[in-house]
Amino acid sequence: MIKKTLTSCIYCGCGCGMYLISDGNKLIGTQPSENHPVTKGSLCVKGWNAHEFGNKKSRLTHPLIKENGKFRKASWDEAYKLIADKFQTAQKKHGNDSVAFFSSAKTSNEENYLMMKLSRAVFKTNNVDHCARLCHASTVAGLAATFGSGAMTNSIEEFERADCFFIIGSDTSSQHPLIGSRIINSVKNRGAKLLLMDPRKIHLSQMATVHAQHKNGTDVALLNGLMHIIIREGLEDKKFIEDRTENYNELKELVKDYNPQYVSKITGVPQEQLIEIAKIYATTRKAMIVYSMGITQHITGTDNVKSCANIAMLTGHVGIECAGVNPLRGQNNVQGACDMGALPVCFTSYQKVTDENVRKKFEKAWGVTNLPAENGLTVTEVVDGLGSGKVQALYIMGENPVVSDPNQNHVIECLEKANFLVVQDIFLTPTAEYADVVLPAASFAEKDGTITSTERRCERMRKAIDAPGEAKPDWQILGEFAKVCGYDKMMYDGPKKIMDEITTVSPHYAGMKYSRLEPFGLSWPCLDDNHPGTTYLHKDKFAKGKGTFMPRPYIEPNELPDEEYNFLLSTGRIYWHFHTRTMSGNTTTLEREAPVPYVEINPADARELGVRNGGKLKVTSRRGTLELIATVTDKVCVKSCFIPFHYIEGPANILTNNAIDPVAKIPELKVCAVKIEKV
Repeated sequence: MIKKTLTSCIYCGCGCGMYLISDGNKLIGTQPSENHPVTKGSLCVKGWNAHEFGNKKSRLTHPLIKENGKFRKASWDEAYKLIADKFQTAQKKHGNDSVAFFSSAKTSNEENYLMMKLSRAVFKTNNVDHCARLCHASTVAGLAATFGSGAMTNSIEEFERADCFFIIGSDTSSQHPLIGSRIINSVKNRGAKLLLMDPRKIHLSQMATVHAQHKNGTDVALLNGLMHIIIREGLEDKKFIEDRTENYNELKELVKDYNPQYVSKITGVPQEQLIEIAKIYATTRKAMIVYSMGITQHITGTDNVKSCANIAMLTGHVGIECAGVNPLRGQNNVQGACDMGALPVCFTSYQKVTDENVRKKFEKAWGVTNLPAENGLTVTEVVDGLGSGKVQALYIMGENPVVSDPNQNHVIECLEKANFLVVQDIFLTPTAEYADVVLPAASFAEKDGTITSTERRCERMRKAIDAPGEAKPDWQILGEFAKVCGYDKMMYDGPKKIMDEITTVSPHYAGMKYSRLEPFGLSWPCLDDNHPGTTYLHKDKFAKGKGTFMPRPYIEPNELPDEEYNFLLSTGRIYWHFHTRTMSGNTTTLEREAPVPYVEINPADARELGVRNGGKLKVTSRRGTLELIATVTDKVCVKSCFIPFHYIEGPANILTNNAIDPVAKIPELKVCAVKIEKV
């Protein structure tokens, strides 16, 4: 029997509403929701094909235990008992913080909540983190410091009415297509201005009012230069600065040295472009800053984010409709996983683990004592800990660090040294190959729950079919495992009950009962059962009261080209694939369009190397080497190159630098030095 089930898309953070079409217990198609406020009858190519990967015969269907280097089938009871024994033994010998947990931006809010509850209530450690550490940790840190809230300030609907888009570090039409289409439509149909700052020529370059191709890693200098011009020309919003901000004089003092000539020398952007961008942005009332991982994945990622906040406050472009600072989340539930406290420093709603009153609240809610008070380890610190022996056991839910983390050789070396590794996923991923126990999880189509999209919209996922074999929803696995460990307060009869609990301990989500999320959800903060949700933030005051200017000096990337490693490498996503290809790589339609990894190089560099389009190149950094097909294109500048990071067959992160932002602990995935040779 044919059935249509309304749910939320599993891919990027747009939060599109779609129908899964099933025939019996098999998915046969997807269809966009006509009435969903984001989708409005449209999906990107990944959404249209989101049904395919769930039907793959290679899905995990039974628990697996590794013996003598090979996996064998096991029962759930055997797997649970083995994991419990290994984790509890590690803690007895090495202390509570010898174990760690990776949650997931691909799983539901309820499941992220339970993973952090498992870590804290059952194992008494704050060593819980997830892949937001690799994409938007600097957003959380930077915007929390300046605005008091580390989230997208506006709704996606407002993009349809904005008059200016200030896009920096985001290939929006490729990575967030339903937002990208709104930008394109506003530019083409309404005459909105598009100010694009990106080292590469991307699809949006074709319609940009100004495209500034600044040197990769010079974002702070660029933004300081724009602020210098705005102040010099008297275009700052003096009333907004006076009424709603603090620390302005410190900003003014810092940026006075960033004159157009100086900034042009650092960034490579012509002075006249800098002046044009500054004037258009400052004089357009409804102007939105849009950024993504091109801003965040640097050792200065937090500085980059603070600088975006600075220029928005300088011009009064925040706290009103169609104007704000809008970081676009890369996965469907990056926002929700952070909101749910799957971070080493906070519980839900960003309540600090170091706050005694907060810990007491959660101890009472969870029926436990002595919740840990020290901040835990981040993703990269946990991986390092596996290598050093500081971390003895790691439980990974829905993450694939072998492909997603920087310096892949180092990651693999640390996983091989791990005393005990558990991976819970829907496929046997490259990371799962290193596990001692693998647990089969249900996909998004096989369970209920909620996700929170990039615009802070908490919305429903709904079960369409049953999971294959013995696979179970992540929330059920975590609850059953906790019970084996001696804690029975994670056993629920469904995700609705988990959300009911979340609303009692999470101020942002206090009004988000399931009944209120029909049909298309609410955006936080939603403070009680009568609150309508919040479309844009900081309307009358910032979450922290007054917004704080945080002037930041320009600091060079950790690793720049030299005589030997003379190319600058950047990595990113492409339209056809998603993250580590666990899903898109198992989708025939998408795999057909982009089946192999490649490296983009400029035609001038190709001539110098003697390579044509489709030829082979060897790309080497101080950490590893890849052989890739050459794509000769003027998308990249001379002595620059770009590699999609999706492919295990050509893993860009074997090359990338694991130097980290000292504040957010996010790696510098966007900049490193490489040398390129013809094969």
